Amino acid sequence: MKIVIAGGGIGGLATAIACALRGHAVSVHEQAPALSEIGAGLQISPNGWKVLKALGVVDRLRLTAFEPEAIEMRMGRSGRPVFRLPMKGYAKERWGAPYMHVHRADLVDALAARLAEISPNAVHTGQTVTGYEKIGARAALKVGGTAEEGDVIVGADGLHSVIRTQILGPDQPIYTGNVAWRAVVPVDALGAYAPPPTACVWAGNKRHAVTTRLRGGTLANFVGMVETPDPGPEGWRIEGSRADVQADFHGWHPTIARLIAEAPLLNKWALFDRAPLPRWHDGPVVLLGDASHPMLPSMAQGAVQALEDAWVLAACLDVGHADIPAALQAFRDARIDRVSRIQAGSRANARLFHRATWLGRVGFYGPMTIGARLAPGLIHARQDWVYRHDVTVAP
Repeated sequence: MKIVIAGGGIGGLATAIACALRGHAVSVHEQAPALSEIGAGLQISPNGWKVLKALGVVDRLRLTAFEPEAIEMRMGRSGRPVFRLPMKGYAKERWGAPYMHVHRADLVDALAARLAEISPNAVHTGQTVTGYEKIGARAALKVGGTAEEGDVIVGADGLHSVIRTQILGPDQPIYTGNVAWRAVVPVDALGAYAPPPTACVWAGNKRHAVTTRLRGGTLANFVGMVETPDPGPEGWRIEGSRADVQADFHGWHPTIARLIAEAPLLNKWALFDRAPLPRWHDGPVVLLGDASHPMLPSMAQGAVQALEDAWVLAACLDVGHADIPAALQAFRDARIDRVSRIQAGSRANARLFHRATWLGRVGFYGPMTIGARLAPGLIHARQDWVYRHDVTVAP
């Protein structure tokens, strides 16, 4: 088949690889003039690493990825530990694959390089997608003044998907009341206040931060999520004011303060959500990733779920190529319960990390501290349904 993909991000590139590995011709149209990403870190949990292994990109990623020692939580102001759960080595033993930190740009580069190996010249940059047109049982992706016809059109074009708007009509994503600050800082610039070599949640009143390490531990990644009534300008690459971030995290632990002070660039990202969509496809045209199920970053599953989508979509097309609309419906049926549950879990996590009152913090973090010390396996077990899942193994 010919698979034409709108969007050259993680979901679009992974879909192209998964389909090309099955012998299909693929074409990816990306609006940006080049495949690039801003400085940002991703946590790739074991369920996502399994997909990356099947796609053939983990050898490249291991050159720059970082395996954290643990997942932990600390109080944002004092730095007092709430819990710490082992992760390095343990993740592979429990869930079948490691838990890794990767730079978003490194993941895009690895996916693009892998796609070029198996389908040279598949990526077309500087392409503005304006919609699609159904042509009998096939469809054509409209790009500028031209169109490219295919057996399947995939909308991997993000939160404000042009393809989704055509399938379901215009709508507005729901502002969650939260904005996220993002920055990447060289560890050498942080001195004694470099964040720990873990995936660390720093919890506070109506806000939280996450620190991770990237590129072999040489970079510190910061994400600060703050409850804010006004989202301000919308976009992934909006540059924010250092004074605003410092005000949002005033009085927090010196590790957070130093990260903010030394950040060469602080991006502000308004966080939007969307209720589960009633359908993901229109004939041979289908949505995946943020176009169909955007997620808050509080479970670190947005990119990982796009990877799972890519593999499952390619598998469904293999089985149902004789009836493509039925195959696309099977894809949604296979994914909708899982992604909806993760969307809900991400919202719930954001609320848990933002306990406003002293009583609320004691009531939640106290039992968690005790549980992590006495029965860490029970805390890990809460993630089994997410991390043990392996879409690359046929059911």
